[in-house]
Amino acid sequence: MTTKSNSLRNFVLAALLIALGVSPWMLVRSSAAQSSTKDQFPVFEPDTAWPKLPNNWVLGNVSKIAVDRHDNVWLIHRPRTVPTDKTPAPPVVELDTNGKFVQAWGGEAAGYDWPDAEHNVFVDYKDNVWISGSSPSGQSKTKRSDDMVLKFTNSGKFLMQIGGRSVSQGSTDPKSVNKPGDLFVSPKTNELYVSDGYGNRRLIVFDADTGAFKRMWGAFGKLPVDDANSGGPGPSGGHGGTSDTAEGGGGRRALDTEGEGSPAFASPVHGVLVSNDDIVYVVDRSNRRVQLFTPAGEYLKQIFINRAGPASGSASGLAFSPDKEQRFLYISDYGNSHVVVVDRKKLEILYQFGKRGAAPGEFQGIHHIAVDSKGNLYAAEVAPGARAQRFIFKGMSSTLPPNALTEADLAPKR
Repeated sequence: MTTKSNSLRNFVLAALLIALGVSPWMLVRSSAAQSSTKDQFPVFEPDTAWPKLPNNWVLGNVSKIAVDRHDNVWLIHRPRTVPTDKTPAPPVVELDTNGKFVQAWGGEAAGYDWPDAEHNVFVDYKDNVWISGSSPSGQSKTKRSDDMVLKFTNSGKFLMQIGGRSVSQGSTDPKSVNKPGDLFVSPKTNELYVSDGYGNRRLIVFDADTGAFKRMWGAFGKLPVDDANSGGPGPSGGHGGTSDTAEGGGGRRALDTEGEGSPAFASPVHGVLVSNDDIVYVVDRSNRRVQLFTPAGEYLKQIFINRAGPASGSASGLAFSPDKEQRFLYISDYGNSHVVVVDRKKLEILYQFGKRGAAPGEFQGIHHIAVDSKGNLYAAEVAPGARAQRFIFKGMSSTLPPNALTEADLAPKR
């Protein structure tokens, strides 16, 4: 069939849809879901009615958001950062996909070391809930180090602890972590991947049932090292700055804009995610990049995110689109207040959206992100945002979405 015939057919079909009261947008959405052409872009719209909390509860800095296999949304926040005249929600909150409250739990108790600065929540394929912290960064009230990962049942019953309070022996220690940035459990191997973190500079893997050490590696698949020149442990303190320094990002550094970048991970090693085709994605935030590895730790390649700044740190959290091929990789840019949409296989940036601000769809400290089975995207904001946002997936477009940032928007402003 000729191009002219195709065009005539599409015009007639669109006219018929309009006559039937069906938006041609749905045609774009349906066909694009099956299309692999390069000019298709996922479109998102902020949901201003999400979430809904009971009891006049208030969220502090929301450091992580996750979606379980039932499409329920989990978030962890820092109750200690809620103003004293407000009522903080418990640290761990479960919501349904529409933002309706399901349950909440967490906090200090006998038998385990609850983190002084709540940082991560992850729900695995068995519905176990994994928790870790980042003290003394993240506006913690103590100088104690959160060198542990905790495992609970879905209802908050304690199961296991890896590491402990202030016990880390550095980036080659196989028994503990040091203020980890993210957690992921692989359903294929039942292994816990930890991006480790604000203190250590490595990716470390444990058995998810026993907590036994499996393997570890640093940037480019090399042995992990503690190197003050690679970024250094982040300073104690809160979020709220315009760069990544406030979240323990190792301070402002000169931006390298060419070449392979630093030979070592910098602080913090902040995100980890494993794809369906067994590629391990590791966020190296202060080096403004995501590195890709095999599950054994063999380095594959990397992508830089807003490498020229203006913030000295960028990539923070990771999520995949829910299709089997996981066609799109979404990356939160903490330092620049964006969400970056990437063609995962080509590792090419398609567009970015979001800017710094308090309005819906804007970000103030976007930290981690997640995606549900319908393609909706969720964002956790630390200070000063202190909120969780939902972005409804509106389908695919053959043109850039209206909220896509322009080249002028993205140009470094000195």
